[in-house]
Amino acid sequence: QVQLVESGGGLVQAGGSLRLSCAASGLISIRAMGWYRQAPGKQRELVAMQNYGGSTNYADSVQGRFTVSRDNAKNTVYLQMNSLKPEDIAVYYCYAEDRLRIAYWGQGTQVTVSS
Repeated sequence: QVQLVESGGGLVQAGGSLRLSCAASGLISIRAMGWYRQAPGKQRELVAMQNYGGSTNYADSVQGRFTVSRDNAKNTVYLQMNSLKPEDIAVYYCYAEDRLRIAYWGQGTQVTVSS
C-alpha cells in the first residue's frame, strides 16, 4: 500500500520560514516527487517538483524563495519555504509519480501566514 506522509505545516508570520517533509512508503522506482498547493477557492497548482535525476521545476511565484530537495535513499521530499507571504496560504500536498507515471498524493498539510 502506497502512503505519502507529510509533516511540517503550521502558522508562521510573514517573512518567516517553514520546512515541509513528505515520506513515501510502498513505492518502487519513484520518477518524481514534489509539492502542489491549493488555496481557498482556487485550483490546485504546482509549487515545486524534482525528478530522480535532480532537475527541478518551480512555480514563478515561489522561485527564489522555496527550495525542493529529495533524499532518494529515504524516499523523502522536502520543501524549504523562506520569505513566506500571505499569498502562500494554502493546503500543501505532497506528490509522487512512479516510473509508470502513476500519481500519488499525500493528505495535505495546512500552511498559514499571518501578516
